[in-house]
Amino acid sequence: MARPQAHRSGTHDRPHDSPRTGLSRRSLLAGAVSLGAAGALGAAGCSRVPDDGKVLGGSLLETLRDQGSVKIGIASEPPFGYVGDDGQATGEAPAIAEVIFKRLGIDEVKPVPVDFGALIPGLKARQFDVVSAGMYINPIRCEQVLFADPDYLMLDSFIVRKGNPHGIRTYEDVKTKGLRLASGKAYAQIDYAKAAGIADVLVLPDQVAGIDAVAQGRVDAFAGTRITVKSAVEGSGRVSATEPFQPVMDGKPAYGAGGFAFRLSEKNFRDAFNEELLKLKENDYKELLEIVSPFGFGMADMTDLTAKELCG
Repeated sequence: MARPQAHRSGTHDRPHDSPRTGLSRRSLLAGAVSLGAAGALGAAGCSRVPDDGKVLGGSLLETLRDQGSVKIGIASEPPFGYVGDDGQATGEAPAIAEVIFKRLGIDEVKPVPVDFGALIPGLKARQFDVVSAGMYINPIRCEQVLFADPDYLMLDSFIVRKGNPHGIRTYEDVKTKGLRLASGKAYAQIDYAKAAGIADVLVLPDQVAGIDAVAQGRVDAFAGTRITVKSAVEGSGRVSATEPFQPVMDGKPAYGAGGFAFRLSEKNFRDAFNEELLKLKENDYKELLEIVSPFGFGMADMTDLTAKELCG
């Protein structure tokens, strides 16, 4: 499958010879969990807990087909995954999940909202069957979970005061101009900022708090993903979004490609899901785009990167 032309420029996608160590949208520390906690909650839908780092085939897919439902972990973060007013899971990742799971013979998708930092621990502890939250894929997370191939690739953006009076475009601009930066709790953007030499980043709960901080002048910019920033500032008369840009770490692009995460014990489940995902990407991503476009995703966000490439 050919990579979209928009991703060949070196700003939207990963050159094949570049390092595959881009940090996740959330802090890598958020994914840590002890095996003791996972074992204490038992093995629902799986016969055993694998040794740490050991990949097994697993039979969870058959169990879920028999019961007719699957639990997905989401982080209440529009537009990636959240619970709608009707109590059902919605967003880019749950919408993909609903299509694929039906094709796998599972009709009902049950959302389990948790804090983003609890997604990997909750998956390993069997609170849900798969992480459906647009989680960035990176080597450290790949040691803890199995990822399907990414279903999007995302750039960064800033929330700034209306008109962007400081002319902020990148993290380096914030550093060289001596400006004040904020980002969300456990956001990877904190790591990007520190890599640019910004030692003091104000950590806020989310982009809504970021809007207030920028509008009130407590900070000059709030860093987040292109799509979350755009969604947050829509209709605001106080703040606006900067043009999307590619964050850099150690002189190399830090790519944010997100996908679904599965337990190490469920390789068969991951492989079956991935096979259906790849079908959605056929014909220039036509079917995948139909699913995700209502949530603000477009062709520029599509990628043919693989989990293997991102895991390094």
